[in-house]
Amino acid sequence: MNEQIVARHWLALIAPKAAPALATSTVLILGRIWNANGAEHSVGNAALMVVLAAGAATAGAFAAAGRAGDPVIAGTAFAASGGLALAGVAGYTDGLSLPLLLWVLATAITYGIAARHWRTDRRDTVAHHRHTAERREEHGHIERVEALRAGAQIEVARTGAAYAEQLATALISRAALPGFNPQAVTDAGLPQLPTTDRESA
Repeated sequence: MNEQIVARHWLALIAPKAAPALATSTVLILGRIWNANGAEHSVGNAALMVVLAAGAATAGAFAAAGRAGDPVIAGTAFAASGGLALAGVAGYTDGLSLPLLLWVLATAITYGIAARHWRTDRRDTVAHHRHTAERREEHGHIERVEALRAGAQIEVARTGAAYAEQLATALISRAALPGFNPQAVTDAGLPQLPTTDRESA
């Protein structure tokens, strides 16, 4: 019922939205650094990146195949394959136009895939909040009913205590009357007050 309220920092809120652009930008920057350090028009380096990208794509295809396929592993493998391909192109080409074009395409595809997961997470979060609110309302109703029941029991106990106090007061008052015989009350078994007829007799 008493949930801790935690205010998230604005960086924590925008970090997931900026992660795809940061990832593709990092790959592009590393590819251009690799280009400046001798990978430009290097067939061996290009072949290495093609083999690595193809291997990652194959691993993703195997991970996604069948009913027991793992979507997380498949998505990670396909993302690695795309990153390796982008890095290979950025490292091999001499101009900047093709790497930038691939960077824009990779970023757009990454945001498209991420948006689907964000919608799913948002839907799950809304469903969880709705379920929590319903359970909180149900528990609140049960608590109110139990509080009413406990209040009724307390009132009954108070009424019984008041009756016992009144009975004790009556017995004490009766014992103080002149001519009261406690042995007669004990023999009768019940503490009966004297009637008007007996008093007049």
